[in-house]
Amino acid sequence: MIHQLRVYEIFERNKAAFHARFRDHAMRIMRTYGFDFVAMWESKNDRRTEFIYLPAWPDEAAKEAAWSKFRADEEWKEIKRVTYAEHGDLVGEIEDRVLTPTAYSPLASIGAAR
Repeated sequence: MIHQLRVYEIFERNKAAFHARFRDHAMRIMRTYGFDFVAMWESKNDRRTEFIYLPAWPDEAAKEAAWSKFRADEEWKEIKRVTYAEHGDLVGEIEDRVLTPTAYSPLASIGAAR
């Protein structure tokens, strides 16, 4: 099992709209394509506000297939179009990392059971 660390720069001016879109739409659609959400966080420093989430995947191929299907989803494309028209950009920079547990990580045994 692997995890994916996603870090989105979000904007204070439309942060509520971002969270509503992710909570009410993106997560629902993502789950239909196999996204397994472990946790979500918000982080703020003097430079920016970030939304961070951690999906779990059986392997890299499953991750890539799910992302391809999600990005091509017509409902998601329409939701993005509508929210952009109403609120402008909801996300700035995006960081994406695949996290593979070390053999001695407590997550290595949890991942096998998940």
